[in-house]
Amino acid sequence: MKTWIKWTSVAVAVAVLAGVGLRLAASNQAKKQTLETQQAALKVPVQLELAPGDLITLRSMELTRGLPVSGPIKATSSAVVKARVAGELQGLTLREGDRVQAGQVVAKVDTTEYLARTRQAQQQAESAKAQVEIARRSFDNNRKLVDQGFISQTALETSQASLAAAEASYRAAVAAADVAAKSLEDTVLRAPISGQVAQRLAQPGERVAIDGRVLELVDLNRLEVEASLASADSMAVRTGQTVRLSVEGSSRSLSGKVARINPSAVAGSRSVLVYLSLDNPEGLRQGLFAQGSIAVGSTRNLALPVSAIRTDKPLPYVQWVQDGKVAHQTVTLGERGDADGVPMVAVSGLAEGSPVLSGAVGALRAGTAIKNIAGSN
Repeated sequence: MKTWIKWTSVAVAVAVLAGVGLRLAASNQAKKQTLETQQAALKVPVQLELAPGDLITLRSMELTRGLPVSGPIKATSSAVVKARVAGELQGLTLREGDRVQAGQVVAKVDTTEYLARTRQAQQQAESAKAQVEIARRSFDNNRKLVDQGFISQTALETSQASLAAAEASYRAAVAAADVAAKSLEDTVLRAPISGQVAQRLAQPGERVAIDGRVLELVDLNRLEVEASLASADSMAVRTGQTVRLSVEGSSRSLSGKVARINPSAVAGSRSVLVYLSLDNPEGLRQGLFAQGSIAVGSTRNLALPVSAIRTDKPLPYVQWVQDGKVAHQTVTLGERGDADGVPMVAVSGLAEGSPVLSGAVGALRAGTAIKNIAGSN
């Protein structure tokens, strides 16, 4: 009985070992097949298919040298409405952003006092005119009496002097009436320019003094950038040079020209103010900050977009297509400039006409095969 159990245990163990061996053999075979499949896949070369625009042809082009500028946007035409006479402010209803036309009444100053002064001056002028009539009649009578020998020549001269004094008093009274009328007219505040209200500096019912600021107006139809340049940089700037600008916080590109150059440097900093007119200021606001460059010259060189230059190696290089594969080529960088608004840089170390990968492609391993090189520019 014990011998039977012994041989049975041996048979079971042999069967188990045989099963394990078969499973290990099957697993090794599967791993071998997987490895062979991976090795076969590695033998197939990976090809990169480029999209249109991924290749840039290195060519000679005109590079515009730019002088960096920045500054606030200001309205070419702006004005401050001030009170010309003192008094209580009335009729001011405009607020920031409201539009006005040149000559439009924007507010008034209480006219009670100025109406009374005007009437007083007019009545004084009428009284002076009456005195002139009296003095003239007296002079005419005395002249007849002198001719008849009833009074002396001295009396006539005295009468003539009285007439002259009365006429002078009348002219002074008329002038005073004109001044009073002008003060009455100045109680009406009008917009000197067409534009929009930028600030309301006084409130209705407030008593304003002479030259008190009431409204600030700006005309946004004509805007310019006031840029400050170092004295050395200003020597290269001329009126009429083209300008490309961008507004902070906006992707919109602006174009313009150098409109004016201040003939005097700013005391202390010795900087020179340059005024840049904008071609299409629609949608812009006074006070926004703009930055860009002035085209002060141009050169012709082999050039590439700055984005195509790679700097993840000790020396700058470009990725280009050589014999259908990606190659890395070290280049020497030259002057920078713009071409059609794109930042460009002059390069040497690569032949003209070479197809260079754009910066949008990203870093590629040298030797990567290229499947399609159509669409180069």
